[in-house]
Amino acid sequence: MKAFSYERVQSPVEAVAAHRHRPAARYIAGGTNLIDLMKLEIETPTHLIDINDAGLDGIEDMPDGSIRIGALVSNTDLASDQRIRTHYPIVARSILAGASGQLRNMATVGGNLMQRTRCPYFYDLNLPCNKRNPGTGCSAMGGYSRTHAIVGIGSCICAFLGDMSVALRLLDAVVEVMRPDGAIRTVPIGNFHKAPGHGEVIDEFALETGELIVAVLLPAPLSGSFAYHKVRDRASFAFALVSVAVVLFADGSGRVALGGVGTKPWRSEEGDAALTLGAKAASEALLTNALPTEHNRYKVELTERAMAAALEDAQRVEQ
Repeated sequence: MKAFSYERVQSPVEAVAAHRHRPAARYIAGGTNLIDLMKLEIETPTHLIDINDAGLDGIEDMPDGSIRIGALVSNTDLASDQRIRTHYPIVARSILAGASGQLRNMATVGGNLMQRTRCPYFYDLNLPCNKRNPGTGCSAMGGYSRTHAIVGIGSCICAFLGDMSVALRLLDAVVEVMRPDGAIRTVPIGNFHKAPGHGEVIDEFALETGELIVAVLLPAPLSGSFAYHKVRDRASFAFALVSVAVVLFADGSGRVALGGVGTKPWRSEEGDAALTLGAKAASEALLTNALPTEHNRYKVELTERAMAAALEDAQRVEQ
């Protein structure tokens, strides 16, 4: 790990002000992803701004029926909050399907949104990686790509493997961001994570230098039956090969979002519309432009099967 300086701030405004003076700095909260990347020298910030005392650890009921979740709320606290369990069960289920109890105690909502890929080629400094070093090439494209993405592919094929973000995509959550000048802007969750495209530079998140996630806004609760189904290589502490978040409404319509198959949490209007026709139609609609490799072609069929299981779970809840 390379040497770095450190400071602890007391508010979001103080945090972004500190970043203005040190553009190469990084914000740190739980550190469950950043510290690992620093140890491997994939991330090499010269300065860390600790935001744990910045007052972003609350969950608030808003006048319009929505809920505002501070960026520093831990995954454990969010999943165990009674309001979340009752009105947004898909969020609680997705969080509990990920990582371990120890990691969920440390991981924060903002950090979870910002977690980076687990692609083994990204972690190997001896191999080319467009995400790590733009323009050098993607080793996964010609390598072993069993866990990689089949949709949203560009100059990178690594899959987005987070769980919570898939549930937030289903709910049309909104990310609240503080600019370097202290002003607040909002980013729809569907725009927050970015597919790689075909250019040399890969922007993973819709954030500008120095911007800080301060909260996630969940819209007023949906009246429907929810299910989260995750397929992985082992029963715990493993990332999704395919995950499906689904909600079914009383009128027969619904929404569906996928994890593990796209370079970002994957959802489309076509997939939502086809959900009334069943798992096969919905999975085909979502994977219309899929470009699987010989190693991850199985994800096409696995997506349909996982979706069928999720729909069955949601229908069982509805009954």
